[in-house]
Amino acid sequence: MSDAGVYVSTDELVALEARARDLSFVQKARSHQQLAGRMQSAMRGRGLIFEELRDYLPGDDIRSIDWRVTARTSRPVVRVYSEEKERPALIIVDQRINMFFGSRRSMKSVTAAEAAMLCAWRILGSGDRVGGFVFGESETSEVKPHRSRNAVIAFAEKIARQNASLHADSKSEPDLQALDMVLSAVANIAHHDHLVVIVSDFDGHTATTRDILLRLSSRNDVICLLVYDPFLLELPTSGDIVVSGGGPQAELALRTASVRSSIDAFARNRGRELRAWQRQLGLPMLPISAAEETAPQLRRLLEQSAWRQRRR
Repeated sequence: MSDAGVYVSTDELVALEARARDLSFVQKARSHQQLAGRMQSAMRGRGLIFEELRDYLPGDDIRSIDWRVTARTSRPVVRVYSEEKERPALIIVDQRINMFFGSRRSMKSVTAAEAAMLCAWRILGSGDRVGGFVFGESETSEVKPHRSRNAVIAFAEKIARQNASLHADSKSEPDLQALDMVLSAVANIAHHDHLVVIVSDFDGHTATTRDILLRLSSRNDVICLLVYDPFLLELPTSGDIVVSGGGPQAELALRTASVRSSIDAFARNRGRELRAWQRQLGLPMLPISAAEETAPQLRRLLEQSAWRQRRR
C-alpha cells in the first residue's frame, strides 16, 4: 500500500471540492435534495417556491386564494408554496485507532476523511452552513457551522492532523466510548432542523449509540456512512496472518475452516445489526468500502437511497 492510502493531507482534502459538485443527496422529506441546502421543509407556507393549486379548505389564509383561477373555475382555489428554511450541517468524522486498517487502496481513516470532505464541500456549495467534529482516542476537535470556504478548509486541516497522528505502533488504547461521547455532544447542539452526517466504522456501538441516534433522527436528518474494509468478508482460504493493534500480536490460521467461519460470522453479524438500525430508526446506513474510490461509491449509494425513499 502506498503512503497516499495510509495518510491524507489537507491539500488532498481541499482538492475534493471539484468532485463533490455532482453529488446529489436526496432526503426523506418532500424535497428532492437531501444535502442540497436551503432545505425545503415538509411544512407548507408562504415561501418563494410554488408547490400547487388546490381547492380552498376551511382555515386556509384568504391571502393565498388565486382570484384569477377562482373566477375561471367558479370555485375558490388557493396557491400553495413550499416554505424554505436553512439547515446547518454537522459532520462527525471517526479517526480512532480502529480506523487505521486497510487491506487495499486505503485505510478506513483515509476513506472516512474523503467521504466527510465530499459531504462538506457539497453542503457548502448548496449554500448551507457546515461544521463538525473530528474525534480520536485522546482528542475531539470541533468546527462550528459556518457558510465559509475557510471554515471547510479549517475542518479539513483538523481531519488531516488527526489522521496523521495515527500509527500502527500507537500506545493509545481503543476508546469504545468515544463514539457515544461525541454523539451526545452533537445531540446537545442539534436540537432540531440540522443535518447530521456520521462517518465511522461504528466500532464499539451499543444500545446507547442506538438511543442517541434515535433522539437525533427524531428532530434532524441523519445519515450514517458506515466505513468498512472488505478483508473480513473475503478471507483467504490458505496461510496464516499475524495481526497486531500496535502491541500484542496474534496469529490467525486462515487455512483452518473454523477460524475463517468464526471471523466471517463476526463480521456479517455486526453488519446485519447495523443495517437493522436503518429499518428501525428510519435513517440511511450507507456502506463505504475502503478498497474502492470514495466519490463514485458515495454518488451511487446516495442515488440508490434516493430511489428507495421515493418508493416508500
